[in-house]
Amino acid sequence: MGGVNLARCDDSTFAITAGERALYEEGDLAAARRCFETAHGRAEASGDRAALARAALGLGGIWVHEHRSGAGQETVRALQRRALALVGPRSPLALRLRIRMRGEEDYRSGEHAGTLRLLEEARAAGDPVALAEALSLAHHCLLGPAHAGTRLALASELMGVAARTGRRGDLLLGLMWRTVDLFKAADPQAERSLRELRAALAAGDHLAVGFVARAAEVMLATRAGRFEEAEALAGACAQRGAEAGHVDAPGWYGGQLGAIRWFQGRAGELVPSLRELAGSPTLSPVDQSVAAGLAVAAATAGDHRTAAGLLAGLRGRNLPRSGSWLATLYCLAEAAYLLRDTATAARVRELLGPYAGLPMVAGPGVTCFGSARHTLGMAALTVGDVDGAVAELRAAVRDNLALGHRPAGVLSRHRLAQALALRHGLDDEDACRERLVAAREARVLGMLLPAGPGACLIERHGRQWRVTLGGRRALVADSVGMRHLAALVERPGREIPAADLVEEDRAGGEERARIAVGKAVRRALTRIAEADPVIGVELRAAVRTGARCSYLPGNDEIPPSWAGSRDE
Repeated sequence: MGGVNLARCDDSTFAITAGERALYEEGDLAAARRCFETAHGRAEASGDRAALARAALGLGGIWVHEHRSGAGQETVRALQRRALALVGPRSPLALRLRIRMRGEEDYRSGEHAGTLRLLEEARAAGDPVALAEALSLAHHCLLGPAHAGTRLALASELMGVAARTGRRGDLLLGLMWRTVDLFKAADPQAERSLRELRAALAAGDHLAVGFVARAAEVMLATRAGRFEEAEALAGACAQRGAEAGHVDAPGWYGGQLGAIRWFQGRAGELVPSLRELAGSPTLSPVDQSVAAGLAVAAATAGDHRTAAGLLAGLRGRNLPRSGSWLATLYCLAEAAYLLRDTATAARVRELLGPYAGLPMVAGPGVTCFGSARHTLGMAALTVGDVDGAVAELRAAVRDNLALGHRPAGVLSRHRLAQALALRHGLDDEDACRERLVAAREARVLGMLLPAGPGACLIERHGRQWRVTLGGRRALVADSVGMRHLAALVERPGREIPAADLVEEDRAGGEERARIAVGKAVRRALTRIAEADPVIGVELRAAVRTGARCSYLPGNDEIPPSWAGSRDE
């Protein structure tokens, strides 16, 4: 379409035909916009009302909210209102314009009732093109988790209607929406549907639908823990989105890379890019997942002030239940856990409860964070419901296994070990076993688990010590034991003789030093656990005392039978 010379045509007919072919047959959104802009200018000059209406309709695109800037939105909206006033109120063009305009309004406000009413009107009118467009727009407005069954029915109906519209793009959209719905429902037929969609695209490309199909491939590679491949696929997907003229291409790439970095244990690296993306004028106004993701990244990087401010702002908003709602809740729960924000965690738990059986899929299959039960478990852990956390995280491990999401399964197992240790103590056999399995799988996948190697920092904070581990912080009063711990944490993996840690003259002897250091460190660990039980559990698992002392972060190769031996 980029090679079409619109200047050679004296009227709007050719430009409209070219635009509709680009939009509905080829999925080239950028080329379609250029054609319809040209057509609209020529139709206005010639006074061709029908052509003007078709051009104004085409400028809306195939998705909702393709125009993100304030000026762009208002310009297209004004053109469509004017076109609607110029055509017969009962004409198919008028119905299509009303469907498009209502779909835009409903999506921006997080509603869908008006679009569904017009869908019924389109069914009654008998115009297959109007019905196909109403079905797809309604589907887009119902991407939240409460409408899974309705969406799947709409997708199936769209595939049937496509046989009557004569537009190949309608069939591809139906196949695409069905695939999206199956992934969002954790249906085992989802990958089979994706293969069918790929085969249809191989027979004739459609840039916009192909962009969504490629996003699903990124999601699957991430689920499999093939992080390098997933990152390469995400880059190719972003390029495809740019070629198609899809306004969400940068945001989807940010979400895909964010999920990859999160599971790799590198979320803190994302702060600059997420900060930039959060301020982008192309970001959808109903998408709060970027702000929530920035909160997690900032908390992980130690910027608790920024993270707390973002959580406070998001907690006070009415979050539209769009396609990004589940991803937003996932990020809110993880950030709340790091900041010990019980109010946010309780809110997430309340909102997500009805959807515990779903996977946390963002948008139309952009990425997936695993079982919703993991998020419920993290929220329970944050508010202090350890029994609830154990139950949810144990279920999340099973769900993620069934889902084929290896990184999410590892993270759920790691958090389950933590919850079990909080409930039964660090020596609990189940906790040791889950911790060991999670650590081994993480090494296979190249994941750095939370509170892993080098994650602990103990530093002076006035007359206290500030302990930072895995994004969490605790303030503890000064003591001899805290000084010993600081010395050990400063040199991870190194064995330090207890006699070298004590400040008094070594003539008391190695045995006295062993006893003194052991008692002091245990008291310090108890105080840390009182300030933050999670940090306390993680540090107690990593600190060894005896004649020789050490801090061994991430040392999960220690057999469970040794787990209780902290003093040799």
